Amino acid sequence: MKTSISIRGLVFSTLFGALFVASSFFNIHLGFSPVPISFQNLVVMLAGLILGPVYGFISIGLVVLLTAAGLPLMHGSGGPTLLLGKTGGFIWAYPFAALLIGWVSERVQGRGVWTFVRLFLAAEVFGSLLLYVTGVPWLAHVANLPMQKAMVAACYPFLPGDAVKAVLAALIALQIRQVFPASRLR
Repeated sequence: MKTSISIRGLVFSTLFGALFVASSFFNIHLGFSPVPISFQNLVVMLAGLILGPVYGFISIGLVVLLTAAGLPLMHGSGGPTLLLGKTGGFIWAYPFAALLIGWVSERVQGRGVWTFVRLFLAAEVFGSLLLYVTGVPWLAHVANLPMQKAMVAACYPFLPGDAVKAVLAALIALQIRQVFPASRLR
């Protein structure tokens, strides 16, 4: 399958990028953790599920690159210090999470319960658990925490909420994909 970039796909990528930026302003800070509850990973899940791997990666990756360049796009902050800070490991993984979610979900067809379950699993595994693979060790490194304390601060309390976000993303994507499949972006 040949992948080509289209204007329509880039427009939708830009829209999801803007949604990603807007979602970064909705955070709930927990007293015991430098990692806030955020809606960013919900948007990452939706970008992968709805836009597919290429445009999902572009939408989130562009925001991460622009933030690294210094634009204050993530909760009003930007620059290398944000990406090298305590939550940097999560931020780096966002574009790759969207890419992998899109790659898996592209292979999921249909509209029944099993389709929902597969979309949920793609969103949960790559939009939640993959982020912990880079985010938690990076937090442990930057904050000089033992891995177990980093897991308590940045993983365990967030698992139930991330599962709820994955359910929401799968439900939303299942409905949107019936009307607007990712193939229409090419």
